Formats: sequence, C-alpha cells, structure tokens
Amino acid sequence: MKKLQIMIAALLLLGGVPAYAAGTQYEIQVNGLACPFCAYSIEKKFRKIDGVQNVNVELEAGKVIVDTADGIKLTEPQLIELFKEAGFTYKGFREKAL
Repeated sequence: MKKLQIMIAALLLLGGVPAYAAGTQYEIQVNGLACPFCAYSIEKKFRKIDGVQNVNVELEAGKVIVDTADGIKLTEPQLIELFKEAGFTYKGFREKAL
C-alpha cells in the first residue's frame, strides 16, 4: 500500500499521467481499386509519407483509411496527385480526430 501511495505522489509531482497525442484518420473515396495489387500499390505510396501510422484499403467499398500522427495533415491536392500517379481516381475524403 505504501508503494502505491509513493507512486501516486510521484505521478502528481511529475505532472500526472502522460497523455498521448492523437492524430487524424482520413477516409478517402477512390475509383479503380480492384485487386490486392491495387491495395498494395496505394499502401506503399502512403507509407512513404512521414507520420502515416496505418493504411487500410477496403477494395469493395473503394475506400482507403489512413491514420496519421498528431500534427500530420494530408491535403486534397496531395491526395489528388498521389492517386493520379498511382492510376486511380480520387473522389474525396472525410477526416476525424483519433
């Protein structure tokens, strides 16, 4: 019990429990996604962007979900160019905080 009290006191003195910064999740609509090779191609492009933490391609839905670290923003012109270079048609995106 004494050790627990010491740990709690130490946390309070040091500013409490550290908070982890949340990033942003982008849900991107794309035309032309047809196979696993398409998904892999898109994943490779997004993984080259600093701060991208996770990429999930939903082929049947024509959707790419990208999670980024706090402070990393993806822009519409950036997304348009990325999908154009990859041979797909960008349709739009929604973003939300993680």
